[in-house]
Amino acid sequence: MTKPAQRFPAPALDTLPDDIRTRLLAVQEKSGFVPNVFLTLAYRPDEFRAFFGYHDALMEKDGGLSKAEREMIVVATSAANQCQYCVIAHGAILRIRAKNPLIADQVAVNYRKADITPRQKAMLDFAMKVSADAQRISKDDFAALAPHGFSDDDIWDIAAISAFFALSNRLANFTGMRPNDEFYLMGRVPKK
Repeated sequence: MTKPAQRFPAPALDTLPDDIRTRLLAVQEKSGFVPNVFLTLAYRPDEFRAFFGYHDALMEKDGGLSKAEREMIVVATSAANQCQYCVIAHGAILRIRAKNPLIADQVAVNYRKADITPRQKAMLDFAMKVSADAQRISKDDFAALAPHGFSDDDIWDIAAISAFFALSNRLANFTGMRPNDEFYLMGRVPKK
C-alpha cells in the first residue's frame, strides 16, 4: 500500500472525531482501502468536513452532467495542474463511471484527441479555461457551450468543479500526497 503524504502525519483512525472516522471506515468498506486524500486531510478535521461537504455537493449530485463527465473535468484540469494524486485517483473513478478502461489516460494526456463527444470537448474546453485563465472568461465562452445544450446550472457545475479541484490539486501537491497503489488498476481489469 502506498503511504500517505509524508509532510504532515496522518492521524490514527482511533484518534479521529467520530464523524470522520465513520466516513473513512465506510470508504474502506466500499473500496477495500482508505484513499490517501482522506488520511491526509483528516489532519485538519474542520477543513476535512468543509472540503468533503463541497466535494460531495459537486460530484455526487444528479444534473445535466453525468458523474463520468464530472470526473472527466477533474482528470483534465488536474493534469493541467500537474496533480499526480488527482489524475490517478479520479482517473480510476472515471474509468469505472464511464465503463471505459482507456478514457482516463486519453483525457489526462490530451482531451482534444480523446474518444469523447463534441459536447464533452466543449465542456472540457470551458473547464480548462476556468482552471487556467478564468479572468478571460467572456460571453463568447458561454456562447460556445450553448449549442451543446448546457444549462446555466451545468455551466456553474463545470466551473465550480474546475475551481474546487484547483484547490484540491494544490493541497495534494503541497502535502506530497501520493496516489494509493490500488487506484492504478481500478477500472482497467475486471474484478475477480
